[in-house]
Amino acid sequence: MILNTDSIKPLYVQIAEWLEVEILNRTIKEDERIYSQYQLADMFTINPATAAKGLNLLADENIVYKKRGLGMFVSPNAKQYILTKRRKQILEQMIRELVIEAKRLDVSEGELIRMIQQLSQAGKEEQ
Repeated sequence: MILNTDSIKPLYVQIAEWLEVEILNRTIKEDERIYSQYQLADMFTINPATAAKGLNLLADENIVYKKRGLGMFVSPNAKQYILTKRRKQILEQMIRELVIEAKRLDVSEGELIRMIQQLSQAGKEEQ
């Protein structure tokens, strides 16, 4: 992953989101040690303090926990927490924007649902 320095999203948030994706993809598993702030700083060529801020964001949400002297580890049930959080924050926002845009374009609710179902089916066929 390459961090987007032009984004309005702070780098530490991008780091936290990248780690969440790594957990969702099971690249990093529950109770497994995650990257240190210095490893993240080297990986992304950022200040270690910025990386630490991203890690602390995850710790504040109980996605990771600290073991004194050993580093940070993925919390049990972290994947489920991330799924729930992202469904609530990301999908609901996307759906809200989709519904607003559909109304602007005079697309009926039924037509919108059919479009979603068609795209969903097409996605299943591609897998």
